[in-house]
Amino acid sequence: MKKIGGFIYPWGNGHFTRMMHLDKTIQDIMKDDVEMHYTSSGEIYQKLLQKFAQKKDTIHNIEMPTPIDGKKGPSIALSSLNFLLPISGRPPLLSVVTSYLRKEGKLYNSQKFDLVVNDGDVGSNAIAQRRNIKCVFITNQFRPKLWASRFYLYPGVRYVSKNIEKATKIVVADSPPPYTICEYNLNFPERLKEKVVYAGHFSNGEITHSKPKSDTEKLIENVDSFGYWMITGNKSTKKITLENYRKAFNSSEMTDERRIISHASADPSLDKVLGKDGKKYSISEALEKKIDWVQIDIGFLSEQEKDTVLNLCRYAVINGSHTAMGEILGGKAKPIIGIPVYDEHTNQIKWAQDKNLGILSTTVKQTVKAVSMIHNNYNKYQESLLEFSNHYSTGGTKNTVKIISEMLEN
Repeated sequence: MKKIGGFIYPWGNGHFTRMMHLDKTIQDIMKDDVEMHYTSSGEIYQKLLQKFAQKKDTIHNIEMPTPIDGKKGPSIALSSLNFLLPISGRPPLLSVVTSYLRKEGKLYNSQKFDLVVNDGDVGSNAIAQRRNIKCVFITNQFRPKLWASRFYLYPGVRYVSKNIEKATKIVVADSPPPYTICEYNLNFPERLKEKVVYAGHFSNGEITHSKPKSDTEKLIENVDSFGYWMITGNKSTKKITLENYRKAFNSSEMTDERRIISHASADPSLDKVLGKDGKKYSISEALEKKIDWVQIDIGFLSEQEKDTVLNLCRYAVINGSHTAMGEILGGKAKPIIGIPVYDEHTNQIKWAQDKNLGILSTTVKQTVKAVSMIHNNYNKYQESLLEFSNHYSTGGTKNTVKIISEMLEN
């Protein structure tokens, strides 16, 4: 039996989600042939322990270097200071990097992996190369375009891309060109083209609606039109996103604009309905009284509820995360309004705007205007979305497992 090491970068949830989609396909196709080990830290390590409760000896905790949270994504100033100094109770980043590489090296030595799959953990690429172990790196960025205000991040981008190059295979979790959402985040040099594979999106697949409709689903199924406003990210990012949404909703143009706000927080106290009468109701009460609603706040949507919302909404407002854009633009063929947090998001939303699949917004005023533009030009967006969705590749996990199998055989 072959042994595979999976190294998951713990900043955000995207790397974990993608790797767990891959793990499901590995279990479906290669279960009897491989033993999977996973390594991460922080919240992602805890999620791994929970998911693989019967296999805790295959889950490894190694603290990986991550940025310090700021008001909107990572704080560049605090993270820079943290490179040499302890900040907010965190040891200097330099010592964390040294410790993490040493511990990962020891794990390689003790487990003797036949192959490793890295999602976001570029240090593991370098360790695998030094030990002559085959390595797959899964990504949706290589050398992203940096906007003028972020030019000082260029050395970091160069460092990351140099380590990505050390992988045996670079798997882009996206459709092949010209339908690659993350195109502006890649910019591969010609010399790497042979090791780059556009495998397709790591999709969750079709959601089976096996449970009875929830009150939320019943409340939205017969309304004419609404927008799906998603709140994701770290605590500070969620806070500023909600503040910006509320400013948009207070504008006169948005008075009657129906919206569902998903807070991505398992807190039932967030669940409430705002009626056009200005009163607030619980979801069950609003359904029972047949309230004509303008806003629904939901702490956490189940997979079935989220699928229903995406099927019925007219457009979605998101931060530009790669996974969400694939699901909405490709899987549901719905236009987006993108309010970016990172340059990575800006590049992907700009790509969607260039392809007439959505609108980039960086101010509250632009967001309000974008809602109006989508309503007024909906048929134009639908034409572009139909073409894109017809070329939306969802075979990412199966294609990656095929690559892994071939690498193990060779």
